[in-house]
Amino acid sequence: MDKDLEALSARVGQALLERKLFLACAESCTGGWVAEAVTAIGGSSQWFERGYVTYSNAAKQELLGVKADTLRREGAVSEAVAREMAAGALQRSHAQAALAISGVAGPTGGSPDKPVGTVCFAWVLRNGAPTAETKRFSGDREAVRRQSVMHALRGLLERLPESGN
Repeated sequence: MDKDLEALSARVGQALLERKLFLACAESCTGGWVAEAVTAIGGSSQWFERGYVTYSNAAKQELLGVKADTLRREGAVSEAVAREMAAGALQRSHAQAALAISGVAGPTGGSPDKPVGTVCFAWVLRNGAPTAETKRFSGDREAVRRQSVMHALRGLLERLPESGN
């Protein structure tokens, strides 16, 4: 793992540990890279609860409870689906924080509305409403996926409550 991702993963772990929170993640285009990055940090069992790799629409529905209507109406790469993924990961785990990623990593699969590099993110804390955003990343498949992992972890850090609350 590269040093930037390792340092960010360690920061996320420390922040979760200080707040006594566990993380669950729901990943599509990143294929479990968030889970791999955070579990590469020693002691992660104290703050990482579980990860879901839900690459297919069926997996999103079966494992996370994403609604078929949402997938049909918005498409898998949408903020609505990312919000439902994050909420489902939280609901189906013992975690207090969850993040979700769904996107088009390429090199194929893009469309005029959702070109390669389009990635949707969502974050949710227990007893809160999911927040979501869409980013467009450049580069090859690996670059899009890596940037997605970094953005998801940074977004989680930004949304965590102040330590001690």
